[in-house]
Amino acid sequence: MNSVTKISMALCVVLPLFTHAGESAVKWHDFKDYRDVRASNQTKASYHKQITKQFEKHFSKLAEQLSKDYKLNVEITDVDLAGDVRFSGTSEIRVVEPIFFPRINLNYSLVNKEGDVISEANDVELKDMGFMDRIRRGREESFDHEKRLLTQWFGEQVLTSID
Repeated sequence: MNSVTKISMALCVVLPLFTHAGESAVKWHDFKDYRDVRASNQTKASYHKQITKQFEKHFSKLAEQLSKDYKLNVEITDVDLAGDVRFSGTSEIRVVEPIFFPRINLNYSLVNKEGDVISEANDVELKDMGFMDRIRRGREESFDHEKRLLTQWFGEQVLTSID
């Protein structure tokens, strides 16, 4: 057996020991009640579907850092996306300026496999007034400012609550 095969076999055995597979569940309110989830260049329904998909995917990615025995339950109570929608000729565009910083309000609970609440909080207010001053790595993706805000909150509040 060559060394590449040996290494590959060893990784197949060892890597599952280090994987995390926590779960996440996201509950949404009616989008018309959120502060700013206004679409600029697509229909309202498809834009709201995109927000839901992107945020749920991001929460799922964050939950992967948890042990498989944990579940993160999040209820999004308000969203104010970075930027503001403005008219530009015959269409609308989202203009991102420092004054229009991202804000997300949520309730959350982190539970273990027995259903015991490890950590929880209601009326969590997340905002990043300096979001334009942050260094951006790699390519820009949808809702990048909001995802960074959620990632920071997750690292500071949720991960630190686990013994």
